[in-house]
Amino acid sequence: MRGIEETRVEAFPRILKLDAGGLPVEWIDWREAVSLYFTQKIAWEAGTEKIRLRGGRCRDTGLPSALEIDSIIAVRDRSHRFARGLVPPLSRRELFHRDGGLCLYCGIRMHFRDMQIEHVMPRSRGGAHEWTNVVAACEGCNRHKDNRSPEEAGLKLLALPYEPNLAEWLILANRRILSDQQAFLERLAPQRNRKLN
Repeated sequence: MRGIEETRVEAFPRILKLDAGGLPVEWIDWREAVSLYFTQKIAWEAGTEKIRLRGGRCRDTGLPSALEIDSIIAVRDRSHRFARGLVPPLSRRELFHRDGGLCLYCGIRMHFRDMQIEHVMPRSRGGAHEWTNVVAACEGCNRHKDNRSPEEAGLKLLALPYEPNLAEWLILANRRILSDQQAFLERLAPQRNRKLN
């Protein structure tokens, strides 16, 4: 078990909240996790990493107060987001991570600031703004494709766009994911072969 101790509140990693059946629900901050511990809503813990919180001194004993929070907690409540088939929200950052920082037309590796959201079927031609119709693209490919389909523009997709499930989205949504959280969520993510040709 590796412990994490931080002094700045914003530096604490987020906690992976599961439902009692072990399916992921959401990321929560340490304050919400503490509340769940104190209201005895924790069903079980699954992480190998602990976040240690230190407070002031106990009034009764004079000893410093401390609490360890597990990095993955299952909660007894009505959280069942995974089971409801939630479609994760589409954002530029998550799209960039889903596509590995690559332009899915030419394969160039891009900086986040240079990535553009490219609609495979243009919106003006009925294409939707959804996971299965968008890819990360460089400015050159996006400009070349313009208001055409990839075929009309003489471009080929290097990989198929897909809608991530909640486990994949939670991985994409947390910039400071801990290794045990990543491993837990990867077991719930489908194995995909997106590569074309």
